[in-house]
Amino acid sequence: MKKLSIKKIGAVYLAAVALMVAVSGCGKESKPEGGGTKVVLNEVAHSIFYAPMYVAIEEGYFEEAGIDLNLVTGFGADKTMTAVLTGEADIGFMGSESTIYTYAGGTEDYVVNFAQLTQRAGNFLVARQPVENFQWSMLKGKDVLGGRAGGMPEMVFEYILTKNGIKPSEVNIDQSIDFGSTAAAFSGGQGEFTVEFEPHATSLEQKGEGYIVASLGEASGYVPYTSFSAKKSYLDKNKDTVQAFTDALQKGMDFVQKHTPEEIAKVISPQFPETDLTTLTTIVQRYYDQDTWKENLVFEKSAFDLLQNILQDSGVLEKRVPYEKLVTTEFAQEAAK
Repeated sequence: MKKLSIKKIGAVYLAAVALMVAVSGCGKESKPEGGGTKVVLNEVAHSIFYAPMYVAIEEGYFEEAGIDLNLVTGFGADKTMTAVLTGEADIGFMGSESTIYTYAGGTEDYVVNFAQLTQRAGNFLVARQPVENFQWSMLKGKDVLGGRAGGMPEMVFEYILTKNGIKPSEVNIDQSIDFGSTAAAFSGGQGEFTVEFEPHATSLEQKGEGYIVASLGEASGYVPYTSFSAKKSYLDKNKDTVQAFTDALQKGMDFVQKHTPEEIAKVISPQFPETDLTTLTTIVQRYYDQDTWKENLVFEKSAFDLLQNILQDSGVLEKRVPYEKLVTTEFAQEAAK
């Protein structure tokens, strides 16, 4: 299992940015006549895990806030971060570890987190056969399809192993498979276990190809898994827009706190037309029961400190970065009033 230093990860991000700048122009926020302020939001993945954001979209909260939102899926935190740094996206939604990598890599106009959405991991451990009374020690010597080195899914998985007295090196973790392709690889016979987001975990169960045996969200405890971020310059120049964006998100957070999984699933169903309502409700219920979503969007210092602990435990963070530089709570605190 190959380890990457934060310097190497940061270099990968910056190299990707240089390439993107060379082949594309930079998108900018604009305010068309008679419409709302255009905001391009690049999400790391399109997942039921992010239900409050889709509630805000489907309930029209962004429109009410005067925002014409264009949602784009990046399919990976590295790609989402590249879109933000090049100006293709105004706001990125991804694991906040990416902001640490780019800051440590020396980016001058670095990316700042301004709203935290999820407070637990959103993936599940899937086995080939049902496992009664699963224990994490059962993974010793087993082949597990993991996540990208330096990404939150993989680091939280390793964090859980360490919490349970298992050295990650004692597990055969395959980090070579692209994001979103592990379920297909598992279906094809690779691995004895796989770490999957929804709806892939449930889909494997429904097809009889796998069985959910553990929730990484429950096993890890509270961790700052995903957040919204933007370049420092964008936040400085577009405070009203960012506040309106955050206000809309908070309404989505309020909705999921006050409604049942069935009601949440019905609202976000247009975002997942390939998933039937029964399955969608089952998945929302899982996330609902494990207290996945915060009541507010404030990214607390304690959560950021925990994130850096996880990065250090994973061997990718050599020197801690300042919370005050990479997190601002002014927008989230105002939205929560």
